[in-house]
Amino acid sequence: MWWSYQDVEERKKQVQREIAKRKKRGEKFEVLPAPAGQKKLSTTFWGQSWCRNLESYQDYESRLPRGRSYLRQGKVYDLKIESGRLSAVVAGSELYDTSITIEPLPKKQWKQIVKSSAGQVGSMLDLLAGKLGDGLMKVLTDPDDGLFPKPKEIRFICSCPDHADMCKHVSAVLYGVGVLLDTKPELLFTLRGVDQAELLSNASSAAITDLSASEGDLAGVDLSAIFGIDLSADAAIEAPPPAQKKSTKKKAVKKAAKKAKKS
Repeated sequence: MWWSYQDVEERKKQVQREIAKRKKRGEKFEVLPAPAGQKKLSTTFWGQSWCRNLESYQDYESRLPRGRSYLRQGKVYDLKIESGRLSAVVAGSELYDTSITIEPLPKKQWKQIVKSSAGQVGSMLDLLAGKLGDGLMKVLTDPDDGLFPKPKEIRFICSCPDHADMCKHVSAVLYGVGVLLDTKPELLFTLRGVDQAELLSNASSAAITDLSASEGDLAGVDLSAIFGIDLSADAAIEAPPPAQKKSTKKKAVKKAAKKAKKS
């Protein structure tokens, strides 16, 4: 069907009016910001790895470019990442509700990832920042046994009239996940139904114990609660004996008086 310039402009105005109505009803309806002038949508290990995984499957190849364009144009709203589910509203000729379900990571697969990560994750900050060794990166991004979903684990629902396996609105939402993971990488673990703290379960409790005795910003902080490790049983630190008190001024005066009397 051929659309005139006036028709296109009118549809855009209708979409904006609908957005205004939703906001007036109290809905947040926040647009997902995406870089418009950069070649890459994502800049971090987690965001880029998500996008590379998405682009590695031929099933999605023909539909991905339009979705990427929609995202760059600011047409993805209210993207939510929950356990096993993505949801968003995408602006096209109308507003379309998009829902994507993703199967949880198989327990056996996750246990193998945890095992392979033993001793390779320095801290939670390093993990979420993507500061990982090449070996662990390969484990996490492995197309068959890694952390990222495969096409057979993904199902789409969109209210648009396009009945293709993947419409451009679904594609835009999937790319939007990569953008969101740049700032909230922990949501990938939420999506796959696993606990990222398990990747730190083999961290040295001795190293954490050393922190509990240090001065500075961590002094007085309950590190057992933060790291989920009981430091009282196996890593208790013997308190040093109290330092001897220096002689008081009063004792010094008495000593001086006795010395003067003898002389």
